[in-house]
Amino acid sequence: MEERKGFGSNFGFIMAAVGSAVGLGNIWGFPNKMGASGGALFLIIYLVLAVLCGFIVMLGELALGRKTGQGAVGAYKILSKKFSWMGWLGIASAFFILFFYCALGGYCIKYVVVNVGDLFGAGFGSNSLSGGEIFGNFLGSPGEAIIYGLIFVAITMLIVMGGIGGGIEKVCSVGMPALFVALIICIIRALTLPGADVTAQVLQADGSLAEQVIHGSALDGLKYMFAPGWAADTGYYVASSTVKGAVELQKGAPGFFQVLSTAGGQMFFSLSLGMGAMITYGSYLQKKENLQKNAILIIVMDTLVALMAGLCVMPARFALDPTGSIGGPKLLFITMQNVFHSMGAVGPIFGILFYLLVVFAAISSSISLLEVITTHFVDQAREAGKGDKRKKYCVIAAALVGLGCILVCADCLGSNNIHPAALLNIAEPKAWAADWLDFWDAISEGIMMPLGALLMCLMIGYEIGPEVVKEECEQSGHPMGSYGFFKICVKIITPLIMLLILYGQIKSFFF
Repeated sequence: MEERKGFGSNFGFIMAAVGSAVGLGNIWGFPNKMGASGGALFLIIYLVLAVLCGFIVMLGELALGRKTGQGAVGAYKILSKKFSWMGWLGIASAFFILFFYCALGGYCIKYVVVNVGDLFGAGFGSNSLSGGEIFGNFLGSPGEAIIYGLIFVAITMLIVMGGIGGGIEKVCSVGMPALFVALIICIIRALTLPGADVTAQVLQADGSLAEQVIHGSALDGLKYMFAPGWAADTGYYVASSTVKGAVELQKGAPGFFQVLSTAGGQMFFSLSLGMGAMITYGSYLQKKENLQKNAILIIVMDTLVALMAGLCVMPARFALDPTGSIGGPKLLFITMQNVFHSMGAVGPIFGILFYLLVVFAAISSSISLLEVITTHFVDQAREAGKGDKRKKYCVIAAALVGLGCILVCADCLGSNNIHPAALLNIAEPKAWAADWLDFWDAISEGIMMPLGALLMCLMIGYEIGPEVVKEECEQSGHPMGSYGFFKICVKIITPLIMLLILYGQIKSFFF
């Protein structure tokens, strides 16, 4: 049987695992949720949950993968009778996430091209259009969106075809350090931007509109993220098309349970847990490596990147586009593009740097998802004595992902009447039915991922026993000092947290 090649170094593994965790959610989700949910309070709760839940699930998945030397499907089949089907849940999650993730990755490539056009004065630049107009025109051109989405699928496929050492490790070992450098450059520029004055129609408490000059300040971006309750006390501005193009001033602090649910959801999805990625990467990890240390490093570095992304995005947004969106795709594709327009001649340079950064953050996550799918079938072929069929199965998996990506791109975020609500004739759709992006997101991230992590904890805690993880961790010769903590968390604390997160996600998507 042909040898199963893994990571060449622990550094390569760490960069790949952090790359899997670092994605689009870090850039538009973390800073927005942090500011809207109490700033420093959100960060404290996030860090507590990262210890009580993130570390436990991360360590469990890495241990299961390395112990079995198999991907998600194989690992569960070997270790469990009751949960032997669980690996397929991870593969399904990876497929559904890739459907919309590749579409968004294609959007990011489009914006790199736009800023290159602006830099050289080419016709494929912005042509003096605003961020909203560029985004609107792009959504109105599903054919163009499909092309860019499939380009992103192809890039992901080519990297995964290179294997763990020859593709994923090489790309992440260079790309992740480059991402840190690019973030630092963007942070320095964002924090030194002069504020702009924006005149906007502000929606008053009585429903009337009043003109108001809003002064932009990079300092407000820092206050939004870190000052406890600043967003709730002063109000933050959100562009809203539902109030005649006016700017709605929102106030009011969220409740503790809401902050807990939001922080838990962000922590869970940010770390790429519950979808088989860490089991898959762990299966390629050498026995000499310290699993506890690696799990901690991945969590710390992912949180650091999320904070750095916030320091890059939010000060720039509050300085130059204080009425722009502060979360979701609009933050990346409308607000940030307006920010680069406001920088003058150097704007396209920072635009290229920023969107290349975002493209890599997306690719580092998409390759881990495609690897989850590919690994299972490659392992099966290898065990059957058919040799390394990686390229064949990678192409097949990418082709299926491409079909799902085409559906999401053609839908244009609900602009065309081919989304679930239209097909099911739902007059007032919930979030899951508004467009195909939200549909796949609700199924995978809303249900499958938290459910998968919850069931994994129950399997470790009550079927195979926490000592299985302890034995695997100590294969490296390092005693598992956290075993007592791990044992009580995986049996009681973490499952309870996962239930809260699962409840919060289902509530936010479907009710």
